[in-house]
Amino acid sequence: MKRIFSLCSVGILLAVSLAAQVPERVHIKILRAEDHRAVDAELLKLLADRRAEVRERALLAVGRIGDHSTVAEVEELLGDSEPSVSVMAAFALGEIESIKASEAIIKILADERSPDSLRAAAVEAAGKIAGANSSDESSRRLGEAILRTLERESERTDRQSKDVVLFGLTAALRARPEGADQTIEKFFDSKDARIRADAANAYSRVRGKSAFKKLQAMLLADDDPIVRANAARALGAAEDKTALKLLFEASETDEDSRVRVNAMRSVGALGEADNTDRVRKRVDDLFAIYSSSKIKDPTEQNELLEAVTALGRMASGSGSKEVLDLLKNVSKATDYSAIEVEAAIARVDPAGYWLYLDARVKQQAPTWRSMSSAFGAISAIADELKKPENGPVRSKMIEHFGKAVPLHSGPLDDLGAVILAVPSFVRMLADLEPDNLDLILRGYLLNRDAFVRASAASVIGDRPANAENIEALIKAYRVSLETDKDYNDAQMSILSALVKLDKEKAKPSLSFALKHYDYLIRQQALGLIESNDFAAGFPDAKAISNGVRDHDPKNFSKLGQVLNSDGDYKRAISRRNGSVAAVVDTAKGRFEIELFPEEAPLTVDNFVKLAEKGYFDGIDIHRVVANFVVQDGDPRGDGNGGPGWSIRCEINRLPYGRGAVGMALSGKDTGGSQWFVTHSPQPHLDGGYTVFGKVNETGMLIVDRLVRGDRIEKIEIVTRP
Repeated sequence: MKRIFSLCSVGILLAVSLAAQVPERVHIKILRAEDHRAVDAELLKLLADRRAEVRERALLAVGRIGDHSTVAEVEELLGDSEPSVSVMAAFALGEIESIKASEAIIKILADERSPDSLRAAAVEAAGKIAGANSSDESSRRLGEAILRTLERESERTDRQSKDVVLFGLTAALRARPEGADQTIEKFFDSKDARIRADAANAYSRVRGKSAFKKLQAMLLADDDPIVRANAARALGAAEDKTALKLLFEASETDEDSRVRVNAMRSVGALGEADNTDRVRKRVDDLFAIYSSSKIKDPTEQNELLEAVTALGRMASGSGSKEVLDLLKNVSKATDYSAIEVEAAIARVDPAGYWLYLDARVKQQAPTWRSMSSAFGAISAIADELKKPENGPVRSKMIEHFGKAVPLHSGPLDDLGAVILAVPSFVRMLADLEPDNLDLILRGYLLNRDAFVRASAASVIGDRPANAENIEALIKAYRVSLETDKDYNDAQMSILSALVKLDKEKAKPSLSFALKHYDYLIRQQALGLIESNDFAAGFPDAKAISNGVRDHDPKNFSKLGQVLNSDGDYKRAISRRNGSVAAVVDTAKGRFEIELFPEEAPLTVDNFVKLAEKGYFDGIDIHRVVANFVVQDGDPRGDGNGGPGWSIRCEINRLPYGRGAVGMALSGKDTGGSQWFVTHSPQPHLDGGYTVFGKVNETGMLIVDRLVRGDRIEKIEIVTRP
């Protein structure tokens, strides 16, 4: 592990040095260009600056902006006299993701004289470009170059470059070239635990199915818990039923919860009805620990939910009273709001789930979370409910919920937050397919909540085209343009659905979208125009859609506009790594996020401003995926909320190791207030989400204890000399 730690440390030190050396006025100019997503003449001129640190920082900006027309200028700097500039040029090409850069990247990887640092950046870029252009012939050649690079490293033994191997493994899982599993397998025997762990992770993601014995040996005896956890996952992905005994043992007895969680997931994927009793006992044991805890929402909840999911799959359709009684007790203890538990109950007894729900609701008024979980559970068994023998139950559900969930409720109605469950209800209806589905969906297109309309439009877009649906989408789009000032989700969903159903009738709406003040709307319109061969009818689409405009108060919205001034840029770049941190208070304890303003100045500045306003105080953690992430920052609580504006991504070379803090996205440049912390290394996130902080190991002991529903009581920003 020594070398990867030294790499990260050097990366941070270089960033500090780089930021300190770039003159303030130049740095402001670069930040302004990034924020506006515009490669102008001034920025291109900086690529030829005599100062290496300026060239390097300008290259990073060009990569973040992602303009394909800049590939040639960036390629010229692959041969820069300063090695760090060459490395940044390769990184920038990966961020731009243009297939036009393929030849230059392949050339670097084929040249044995290329320095390891440059090959590492180039192989990372190869994976990004191939993954973004999978249907292009050049992607196949990039994939082959990735495998050749890994093969060469596997033969270098003592001279092996850890950086090249790690970036190469991630590139392989992105590009998925033929034969990737066989090449990845060669790193299972590495002396370096991080390489073994990343190899097992990559192997599971390319769905390798031959290295059963090696993976079983890793799960059984490897000293590193991340290696064991990733091996457990890979065995499930490989569908290795011979590993079930080992997986069961690991899920019950491994000392590390991350291993137990991954092993249980694989047990759920591989196990059969014969294994039900053993998994039921595991659920029973975990539930006993959970129930006896004096802490509200104890940490055992994360592992319990994984075991419940596995139990639901194994006992599917059995109707077992013993299993159902246990699951219903877990459901009650988790306030009926855990989708994992509700889905498990529904799977075990699909036909009886309605009676269970009906009886439960008569005893206790449902919350929006319990409603949303129930709707999700019904979606999980929709195929069963659509069978002829379950027709009466399906009809009762549709009739009852159609009356119980009104079309036009809003967050401020007497029904309170029930509206937050409606998107799940819309998806449930889509899965159950009632005869009047189109009529219902058109009604929800008139709802006041943007996310309800977004869900309805998404479902309509997958329905057969008819005049009523098309006209309803056109009308809904006009309404959304006028009313949606805090969220653009409905506009984007409606526009996408409209293009799917009737390309010709969508053109006027596309024209409106191209003139929108919101950069993300314009970019979506451009993407739809290009992917549907509309370019001839919109000759100026690219020029119109590019660039983020300065905020105009007349829009009555902050969405997709530049909100920063030069003063904001100056403040953002004045901070140094180590000078600012966020102290996070929860009921489970306090942890600190070391912020990295050198790597992500505007992301850190946005986070600091929100925290200082008390934005995060009192917000529940809405997402926890065991051995993956803890996610917070949504004031709605349903995973959709944000501050009413978006910030641009600031992708950097910091890795998503354990404790990395990143910005959550629903697409490029859609970050706002939702942030996450990784439980373990997640290399597939590298270069895709902005890393802007880190929690140390002491703090991670608190993060590991957090569960869905825990509350962030307060985030305080502290500054240090």
